[in-house]
Amino acid sequence: MKKRRQFFKTALGAGMATLIPSTIMANTQGNRTNNKTIKPKALKKGDTIGLIAPGYAIKPEVLVEAKETLEKMGFIAFHTNRIHGNHGYFSNTDSERVADLNEMFANKKVDGILCARGGYGCTRIMHLIDYQLIRDNPKALIGFSDITALLNGIHQETGLVAFHGPVGSTINDPYSIEQLQNVVMKSKELPTIKNVEIIDQEEYSKPEYNRYCINPGVVTGKLVGGSLTLVNALIGTPHEIDFTDAIVCLEDIEESPYRIDRMLTQLIHGKTFNKAAGFVLGVFKGCDSIPDPKSFTLREVIMDRIQPLGIPAVYGMTYGHIENNFTLPIGINAKFDTDKMTLQLLEKAVK
Repeated sequence: MKKRRQFFKTALGAGMATLIPSTIMANTQGNRTNNKTIKPKALKKGDTIGLIAPGYAIKPEVLVEAKETLEKMGFIAFHTNRIHGNHGYFSNTDSERVADLNEMFANKKVDGILCARGGYGCTRIMHLIDYQLIRDNPKALIGFSDITALLNGIHQETGLVAFHGPVGSTINDPYSIEQLQNVVMKSKELPTIKNVEIIDQEEYSKPEYNRYCINPGVVTGKLVGGSLTLVNALIGTPHEIDFTDAIVCLEDIEESPYRIDRMLTQLIHGKTFNKAAGFVLGVFKGCDSIPDPKSFTLREVIMDRIQPLGIPAVYGMTYGHIENNFTLPIGINAKFDTDKMTLQLLEKAVK
């Protein structure tokens, strides 16, 4: 009961903070209409990567493994004591989690930020982020799943390019590491993001791993999106995504086909989803694993909802809650080819 009382006390405190316009409101929407794209500094070996847990808590052994992987990549791993917290299902209180995020951007010794895991909790701290601090100290922020809210919200508020890529708990496979390095480290050529070569035939025989074209075409646009659940969670908030002329990236995990249907339907009936340039759907892992004769399949739902829009779209790109997860720079322009199933970055994501 004491823990529960403390939880509601913390939640109330965070809610009251939204009533202070001189601090919170000034931070959230002050210069959005004038934002220009800000590219973070390219990461290099020897740089310090700050690990944060802005949502769920991370197990100690998983944190150790994440640090070891970063060190093998040539980075120095760093985190504060806040990452060790455990506040209900969160890693820490709202105020402590946002303090960790703000501190990592402010810390001059930290070169980039990797979210240790997703889960839930990022939408609770969006209004507490110091966006001016981020504008003044741009850095690569990397993660996916619940981190979708941070990536898109921070890009909207500051113009900073953010990276939909692996989190600390999933960064230990060679493909994810290579794809991340191709986008966030300096390279002479603009990377082309393409699917992993299928090696695990058993895993990719599952229906949610199927790769298929929904509507053909070749288009260009700014990359936005991430987790379908989180994209939907932003609807009606100050950080609802404008999909106009954008290449919209969506993936999810362990949602029944009817829930995917419901979320896509909500987006379709929104203001800008049908104005998108293209749709790049990742692997919706676990969303079609148990056949139900009374249900539509995931593919039937995807085709029914997306195909009538007539917008170039594919399903099954190599990103999401899967072992192999390529990195998408949110806010960068790309060329999307449905036939080749590729995303060609049209500009570098880092400087």
